[in-house]
Amino acid sequence: MELDLLVIGSGPGGQRAAIQAAKLGKRVAVAERRNRLGGVSIHTGTIPSKTLRQATLEQLATRPLDVLDPTRVEETEQEAIEQLLDRAAAVVAAETAITREQFRRNRVGLLQGAATFVDANTVQIEGSDEPVRAQRIVIAVGTRPARPSTVEFDDRTIIDSDGLLKLAQRVPRTMTVVGAGVIGVEYASMFGALGTKVTVVDQRDRVLTFLDSEIGEAFQYLLRRRNVTFRLREKVEAVDALEGRGARLKLGSGKEIVSETVLYATGRQGDTEKLGLAKAGLKADKRGRITVDEAYRTEVEHIFAVGDCAGGAGLAATAMEQGRIAALTAFERPITQLPQLIPTGVYAIPELAMVGRTEEELTDRAVPYVCGIARWSELARGVISGDREGMLKLLVSVEDRSILGVHVLGTSATDLVHIGQAVMASGANGLDFLVTAVFNYPTFAESYKVAALDADNRIKGMAAFDKSL
Repeated sequence: MELDLLVIGSGPGGQRAAIQAAKLGKRVAVAERRNRLGGVSIHTGTIPSKTLRQATLEQLATRPLDVLDPTRVEETEQEAIEQLLDRAAAVVAAETAITREQFRRNRVGLLQGAATFVDANTVQIEGSDEPVRAQRIVIAVGTRPARPSTVEFDDRTIIDSDGLLKLAQRVPRTMTVVGAGVIGVEYASMFGALGTKVTVVDQRDRVLTFLDSEIGEAFQYLLRRRNVTFRLREKVEAVDALEGRGARLKLGSGKEIVSETVLYATGRQGDTEKLGLAKAGLKADKRGRITVDEAYRTEVEHIFAVGDCAGGAGLAATAMEQGRIAALTAFERPITQLPQLIPTGVYAIPELAMVGRTEEELTDRAVPYVCGIARWSELARGVISGDREGMLKLLVSVEDRSILGVHVLGTSATDLVHIGQAVMASGANGLDFLVTAVFNYPTFAESYKVAALDADNRIKGMAAFDKSL
């Protein structure tokens, strides 16, 4: 088989690369080793985790009063987890069908089976007698959960984020989450909201270290109110299963934690080990990642790598754009690079999102700024929705009134951040736009105007003080 482009992996980056090349009139196929389309994003990552979060919120909003009946506790818990997993399975099936239809509509071929390089232009597909030759190749195999070699995972008591989707009986009463990164915090907040007593263990001194510290502290406070305990600056020395009675963690400080379930969320590993990269003239680092340039070209000119297996932000949205850029570059079409303003969203309960700089970064760079705050408790929409705990924080340049950073905690945070992203991308005087803009009322978007007016008043107050001297 001769192709213009072979894409290895059908996740977000692979999908976008394949479809972009097909729209250029190229002969394209996607090799997928699993018996399913969509990669980690659809089947064990982004889509099921966000679906579980949404279903959890809906359960909390509609939970019947009879859950308080002690005679129905186990029955109710089993119903709850079954409903959550059924919802996730339905959404995964729908997203898989959409991906398959997009491939069909764009005439993208599908090669089922694991792909292994024979040489830099030839790939053998497992189960096929005929190798595939392609002028250009995009590697988009994604990642898998990192599993410490010292831990014996059994996918029942000691699990990773993939194993979490296999919980089949009930919401665990106690859970220990090892890792205070995005995945660990999202699941910790979700199970805490369902009533599980969760303990988060991490060697760092704060969760989500990329966050603005004020937002991070507020987030930790809210999680503590929702059944989550933090054991930070702690190293896990050993994990022992307790014969059907849960597991015991031994920490470097001498503490021990016993819980029904232990979830390891300590990062991910590029899933490149079985590709036979050496035969193509490539190699991966110790985390399975392939080195690429700004156009996602590897050391071999006609081979590209996109998404998590190429390192970077580890976002599905970023992988999609990387795939598109790689396909355009491969066929020498005009391209743009990824923008500097890439928003980050954390789908915890409550949501978190940010774009731009944090207060700590601005302070380290000696950039003069003021802070404008809007709190959900002061917004009519916050009162109506029952979310009085959220907030939006603007960081504004004193020198040119541009928006330097946007940080959101609470309902709709991952949607709201895009308003700030657009304003920041427009350049200077972003504060003036927000001060004069008219937002629908009542909405959470109105928080931008409230925060902008707060920042504007601070700047005016500073100017008035200077004049009085």
